[in-house]
Amino acid sequence: MTRVTEIRYVGYGVENFDAERAFYADDWGLVEVAAKDGAAWFKTHGHDEHHVVRLHQSDVNHVEVMAFAADTRADVDALHDKVVTAGCTVIFTPQDLDTPGGGYAFRFFSPDGLPFEISADVARSTSRAMERWEGMPVKISHIVLHSPDHQAMVRFFVDVLGFKVSDWLGDFMCFLRCNEAHHRVAILPGPPCLNHVAYDMLTVDDMFRGVHRLKQRGTDLRWGPGRHTAGNNTFSYFCTPAGFAVEYSSELDNVDFDNHVDQVHAPSPTIMDQWGIGVGGPQTMPHPKPDARLFQAAEF
Repeated sequence: MTRVTEIRYVGYGVENFDAERAFYADDWGLVEVAAKDGAAWFKTHGHDEHHVVRLHQSDVNHVEVMAFAADTRADVDALHDKVVTAGCTVIFTPQDLDTPGGGYAFRFFSPDGLPFEISADVARSTSRAMERWEGMPVKISHIVLHSPDHQAMVRFFVDVLGFKVSDWLGDFMCFLRCNEAHHRVAILPGPPCLNHVAYDMLTVDDMFRGVHRLKQRGTDLRWGPGRHTAGNNTFSYFCTPAGFAVEYSSELDNVDFDNHVDQVHAPSPTIMDQWGIGVGGPQTMPHPKPDARLFQAAEF
């Protein structure tokens, strides 16, 4: 089946480019792999995805692109056709990219106006084995989105992009998988925007070590540490200088992509956080508001 198979990166437009750049390189634990004309690309140490974050100088903080992987160029073409049939606005049709990492891709706006890219044949980067206690991200774990019609957005991800439902939290949060990871995308009600981007840490100890480093460098923990029920992953949430929510996570469950049976978890404090010892909560996270550049394409 033609489908999205992984997350590649998230691209942000940011007002204070220097502060955001320093955060990802010096605090969050990424490696800058390319830079030009007010833009920078960052990878993780522990995975060969070419980059997981792209920053770009802008006059407003917003999401410029969220990029997914497909297995082949033929899959990119087929997914483009499905997106067109679903009535989405295409930013550009499948083509070879001349940006760092290259690849073959197309971009489109979701029905809500958020920008997505689907690509294949992106250059692989170097990676190294991570060691326990380094406290730096291995790869992107998942992204969480808001949608004013979250049920319809779930159907779009399933019917058009090939995701499968892994679990629900009540009737308001859906966890979606595109490979063996319990979820790569989750969707909540709310104005069209990105809620947060989560990064896998090698172990729960690495999550705690990362929390310590961030606190030492002046970035306070917003919510956590804790362990969710859907996916069973640990969590600690922070905000970047531009106000984007980011998460350190570990121990996300793997499931059988084809045969995992979804269930509904009744919302409760111990479902949201099985440990129940962390600071903050959902109420301490940034209040969702519509992305500042809905249906507006990025420069590159």
